Amino acid sequence: MVEVQGYTYEVVEENRSGWNEEVFIERYSEVLHKYDYILGDWGHEQLRLRGFFDDSRKKVSYDMKISTLHDYLLEYCNFGCAYFVVKKQKKQEQPEVETEEKEEEVNS
Repeated sequence: MVEVQGYTYEVVEENRSGWNEEVFIERYSEVLHKYDYILGDWGHEQLRLRGFFDDSRKKVSYDMKISTLHDYLLEYCNFGCAYFVVKKQKKQEQPEVETEEKEEEVNS
């Protein structure tokens, strides 16, 4: 798992050792916040990032859904390129902090 700009991502697919955490963090842009999945593919020694949405999203065009990933790889990426896919993890509430705040309110 990797955290970047307040979001946590988990590598769910990797091909030909495509995952490079340092370069991913460097290339990541706030435009990618809205996507559920991010594809990183390598071409000419540069990492290109593209976002996809979960298939359960209703108001998203078909070609932006993660189920079209392999079609995208075949059509737009170099044949046999190294790539990876990361999935955004849902933000988890921090009950410990809330509990501490409640205890401070009770004690005051």
